[in-house]
Amino acid sequence: MKQEIEQAIVAAVKELFDVDESAELSRPDEQFGDYSTNVALRLAKQFGKNPREVAEQLSVKLRENLGDRVIDISVAGPGFINIRLSDATLLTGLTSSGQVPNTGKKILVEYSDPNPLKPLHAGHLYTTLVGDVIARLVESSGAETIRLNYGGDVGLHVGKSLWAIVRQLGGEYPEKLDEIPEPERPAWLGARYVEGNDAYEDDETAKAEIIAVNKKVYGLHETGDRDSAFAHVYWTVRQWSYEYFAHLYDQLGVVPFDRFIPESEVTALGTQTVKEHTGSVYQESEGAVVFDGEAYGLHTRVFINSEGLPTYEAKEVGLLETKWNDYHFDKSIVITANEQAQYMQVVFKSIEQFQAEPISRTTHLTHGFVKLTGGIKMSSRKGNIVSALDILEVARAAGAKSGRTPDETVTLAAVKYAFLKNRIGADIVYDPEESIALEGNSGPYLQYAHARARSILRKSENQQGGLTDLEADERMLVRKLTEYPEVIAKAAQELLPHLICTYLYELAQTFNRFYENNRVISDPREASRLQLVTLYANTLKDGLGLLGITAPESM
Repeated sequence: MKQEIEQAIVAAVKELFDVDESAELSRPDEQFGDYSTNVALRLAKQFGKNPREVAEQLSVKLRENLGDRVIDISVAGPGFINIRLSDATLLTGLTSSGQVPNTGKKILVEYSDPNPLKPLHAGHLYTTLVGDVIARLVESSGAETIRLNYGGDVGLHVGKSLWAIVRQLGGEYPEKLDEIPEPERPAWLGARYVEGNDAYEDDETAKAEIIAVNKKVYGLHETGDRDSAFAHVYWTVRQWSYEYFAHLYDQLGVVPFDRFIPESEVTALGTQTVKEHTGSVYQESEGAVVFDGEAYGLHTRVFINSEGLPTYEAKEVGLLETKWNDYHFDKSIVITANEQAQYMQVVFKSIEQFQAEPISRTTHLTHGFVKLTGGIKMSSRKGNIVSALDILEVARAAGAKSGRTPDETVTLAAVKYAFLKNRIGADIVYDPEESIALEGNSGPYLQYAHARARSILRKSENQQGGLTDLEADERMLVRKLTEYPEVIAKAAQELLPHLICTYLYELAQTFNRFYENNRVISDPREASRLQLVTLYANTLKDGLGLLGITAPESM
């Protein structure tokens, strides 16, 4: 429907002005019409004409081209063209499946990215949930979607944790790890990381020991050691972390990842690639290898340190090379925290000098910090973090406080929607009581809206009928329902899940206005209105599904 109108506008412009001009349709307030375009203003500027005169000319031509598909075309303001569709045309929008512009394309989506041996904090929860939805959107647009998870199983943070773990065990005694109960292992590992980090920052002797442990971990991977006592400690606690991550992902109900890429898998390739381009792209500096970002308006970063070990930056080089070699993707989406934005710019700029194509196909999305109401910025280095499981627990507590029967699907809806309804990029302040409420812009409210619609349908014993000759309130709801494919297409194209949240909330409000003023059961128009309720419920369910939220039949 939307595409037909756009094509009609393009044709009218070509016929009247002999130029190829795109048609951008927007959705005005209902009182002005179903679609609006500013094409006349753009043409007027291009030809130095009065925009209202251009709009009037186009309106006449559009009436000819669109015929009975529209009931009114008017000019408003400085030259906007408002278009009101006929009921029959509007109703065709209910069967639109939307565009699938990424059919045949291979798109990677990398998100979550927790580091083993460190706590998984609320920021990881955010990128996991947002990444899951972005991957769903990409998939809905027709792409072959590959979900990737990248994590640091080597590096200084691992050295810090293992140094503290060995001290806590009284030496390299892997058998003592069996004494730690499974439910306590994530918190135990988190405490060790904090101890190791504090020691690294405050004690020069400990710092030197941690650096030695860090080299020892790299040595395990280089030699394939799985038999020494130290290796047993490392591989055991590493596996603990992966089991913890898997447990959380299962709790969250996210689509399983296609591949987890540990840093150890890409380290050698990243190091080799940096060394191959040292002297041309990278430079030696005081015993280290760096990239001079200042030459590109960025900043300089170390890729191989003075100890000869690769930094996070070199591993990112290896990661991108691995992605490109293994998938030769059409597009790669990477989701991280805002604090990594400048770091990634430097890494990408360095790779661009010798491998430009994958960089041109890579999109880096960033998000802000996640805090609880009245909370502080979190740091796993200092131990003052809000963990991913903490967020889920406070949501459960808020649900229990409300007096409702505990329901994990409602808890997840509360958390997911609270994160997703905000535009990606800004900080998130999570309010558990607000998120769990059955009123207002919340996940549970939309779940209840869906259950309520299904309840209406269960009460009727009649068959659904066709929709024709719409009454005013029916048309209002149909108009809102026809927006759905456009919203999904825009959300997928611009990678903005919050657009779906905004739409679903507005849709529920539109239905409420309709239902307040119009009976469904026992009304002469019951059959057609039952179809409207079904379309509404199905749209809610589909939209919630894209957000990873269950749409219950009853609540």
